[in-house]
Formats: sequence, C-alpha cells, structure tokens
Amino acid sequence: MKELQAFYRAKILLDKNIITLFLCLFTSVTFAQQQHHPLPLEVSPVLSEQIADDTLSLLLRKDQKRFFDHRAVRIGLAPTIFFAASALTWGERESIRRKRNRYIPGFRNVFDDYMQYAPAAAVYSMKLAKVRGRNSLSRTLLSHGASLIIMGAIVNSIKYTAKVERPDGSTRNSFPSGHTAMAFTNATLMHKEYGLVNPLYSIAGYSGATFTALGRSLNNRHWMPDILAGAGIGILSTQLGYFFIDKLYGNEGDHIGLLSRVKGNGHPSYLSVKLGNATAMRNLMGLLENGARTKLGFESGFEGAWFIGKHWGIGGEFAFMSFPISTSEGFLLDEEYPELGKVKLRTESIGTLNIGIGPHYALELGNRWLLMAKAETGLAFGAKGKILYELEKEFPGIEREAEILSYKPHTAWRGCLGSSITYKFHDELGLSFYTNYNYSRPTIHFRLSENLREGEDESLQVEAEQAFDYLGIGLRLTAFF
Repeated sequence: MKELQAFYRAKILLDKNIITLFLCLFTSVTFAQQQHHPLPLEVSPVLSEQIADDTLSLLLRKDQKRFFDHRAVRIGLAPTIFFAASALTWGERESIRRKRNRYIPGFRNVFDDYMQYAPAAAVYSMKLAKVRGRNSLSRTLLSHGASLIIMGAIVNSIKYTAKVERPDGSTRNSFPSGHTAMAFTNATLMHKEYGLVNPLYSIAGYSGATFTALGRSLNNRHWMPDILAGAGIGILSTQLGYFFIDKLYGNEGDHIGLLSRVKGNGHPSYLSVKLGNATAMRNLMGLLENGARTKLGFESGFEGAWFIGKHWGIGGEFAFMSFPISTSEGFLLDEEYPELGKVKLRTESIGTLNIGIGPHYALELGNRWLLMAKAETGLAFGAKGKILYELEKEFPGIEREAEILSYKPHTAWRGCLGSSITYKFHDELGLSFYTNYNYSRPTIHFRLSENLREGEDESLQVEAEQAFDYLGIGLRLTAFF
C-alpha cells in the first residue's frame, strides 16, 4: 500500500490536455426557408416576327427554376438537415451527456418550460396590437392549429413507439423532444407571419427556440439526437400546416400582396452558427510529459457581423473549442513487482469558451458567392479538468480509477484571424466554408488531488504559461439580414 501511494506522488509528471465544453445545438436562426419571390418576366417590344420566339423563351425561363426555389425543397431543406444531424449524433449521445455532467451536473432550471411558447405569444400579441403580418388573426389561428396537430401526431407517435429512455432515467419517452418541437413550431409561426415584415423577427423566434432546445439538454431531460429531431419536426409541422391552409384559401396569405419585405441595404450583415474541426498546432499541455498526445478536436458556436457598407463591418463570435487527450501508454506500477500490473494516466479533454470582436471585410464574387475575412481580439475562458490514474488490476480498498491532479487554465487574451467563402441559396440564407487561426497564452494552475495531499502543502501546486493555438476548419449556416 505504501509503495502504491508513493507511486501516486512520484508520477505527477502528467498529461498535455484539453477540456471539452458542450454545445451541440445548431441554431436555425433562418433555417426555415424564406418566401420565394420570382422575378417578373420582362417582355421587350419587338417586331411581330419575333413575338413567337420571345414567348417561347419566356415560358422556358419560367419553368427553369433553380433547385432551391422549388417549394418542396424550401419546405424540406431545414428539417432534412436536422434529421440528418440527429442520425449522425445518435452514436455520440452518451459522450455528449458525459460532457454536460462534467461541467454542469447539478443544473436545474424551468425556463425551457415557458420559453417554448414565447414566439407564439409574441405573434398573437402583435396581432392583437394590429401589427400587420401575413394573415388575419383567424387565419393565423387556423394555420397554427393545423401545425400543432401535425406536430403532436408526429412527436407522440414516435415517442411511444421508440420508447427511448431519458438521460435522467425518469421515463421512456425521450425521443424526440416535445419541448423542442413545440418551440420550433412556434418559431416557424413567427417566421411565417412576420418574417416578411422584417427578417429580424425570424432571427428572434429561432433564437428563442434554440435556447429552449439548449435547456432540454442542460436540464438532462433529453439526448442531443432527441433535440435535433424535435427541431426538424417543429419546422416541418408548421411548413405543412401553412401549406394545407394556403391550399384551402387558394392563396399564400391574406395580406401577401400588401406586404413587401423590408429590403436590406445591400450590406452583407449576417448571423451564423458554425461547427468544425480544430487541429492543435502543438501539444497544448506540453508542460507535462507522460506520452499522451493531443487529438483532433472540435469547435462550435455563433458568429455575426453588422456591416456599415458593402465591404467593412464590425463583428464578433461566441464559441467553444475542445480537444480530447489520448490516454498515456501503460507502465508498471512497481518495477520490482511486475505482477502488480500496469497503470495508465488519463487526462480529461481541454477546452475554452472564446469571445471576440473585431473588423470584418466582405467581397461579393458574383450573385451567389461571398468572400469574407476577419481579425478579432477577445478573451479565452479555460475550463477546469482532471488527470486520473487507471489501474490494470483491481486491489482491495483501492479505486481502480481516481483523480491525482487537477488543472485550470486562467482567463487569457486571445487573437483570431479568419476567412470564409459563402454560397448563398437565396438572399437570406447561405452555407459557408471557413478557416481560422486562434492564439492565446493562458497560465495553467496545477494542483495535487486532495486525497493525496497532506495538509496545504503549497509545493504540490504549480503555475506555468502554455501557448494554446489551433487551426479551425468547418461549415457555417449563415443567415443574412
């Protein structure tokens, strides 16, 4: 036993690490598709012998819609993205929940029980205040009612057929998330009724729905795939509800002819949600040496900018980055007694919350492509982590896995240089490929675990600086306003 305790002290030459912060939500700020406004056909006055040819040409132009202009595509695009994301994250749901439990195991708040209804409450408040939207109050109620019926039928039929257990173990009706489906049904209602008046209404509605979705994960009530599927169902339900009611009325809205979308000023102001890979440029915990290596990480978050002209604007980001650390190679617990087996050192992933602000530059490359560059400065908030031992064999009275060291990167200044190229599906929505380089140099505080410490021995604590720099590459869903 004394030899084992001596080992715990002797092996505090530990891992190069990186903490993971959980954010798997996607905001659909304008994930729902916008109303299509086809360009008017232009018939030039021509000589009589050219009329037939011109008429045929115009008919062909009318039929040749771009893929993203078809109504079926506009209805199904956003839900399909969410359903695909739900399927792709199904195998990682336990891993995502472990990250939530690591950082906020005791989080409890009922805000998501109420926020799911906020977009609908805002819509009806504006209707009662005589703020003109797409439809009259009675038609809005009918469209909303149809949407809720479709949403409820889909959610409940899947819930009580799949019978997926909730992460907190309370019931077996986790998939999909009903709260998230309700929130995105109501957000799409706001988008349908007032997105034509101003796209900021759509952004506000989907932002509120996203916070509801985050709340379901933070409160440990749903797995990530539940939430993503719920968002897709909510958007699809409202799209279908409006589709059927529009067919009943024979038009796309009571006031559709009187409303004109608030046109932008031609400046590429945007709000986006991003997800990508993060490649460390060095061992981020190079202060410690035990054979563990930094692995490919990820970054996720929100980014946006307000442009004061066609080229220059001011923007910022709110994002998380996380790097997993490989487990060290096993080594003998005691070389004199190899029968005791080996031990490995495991480091929890290292991560930071990054915020930044700075100038953004944009350059249009034709009608559909947009090139952007940015330079930002801000802060990097490090997350606390642990280094643990893992015994190959079990010993009576000794935990097979336990903490031996903790670490905490202090808040540090950070810089970021980035660029992106965006393909615009239409004027309000695009998909961006981005790259960025991030640098910070935090001071890291290491402290021996309390179960191995004798009193408050300050010699068992140490601080040192370590460069944190990485290259991020990924995709952004970009909403323009």
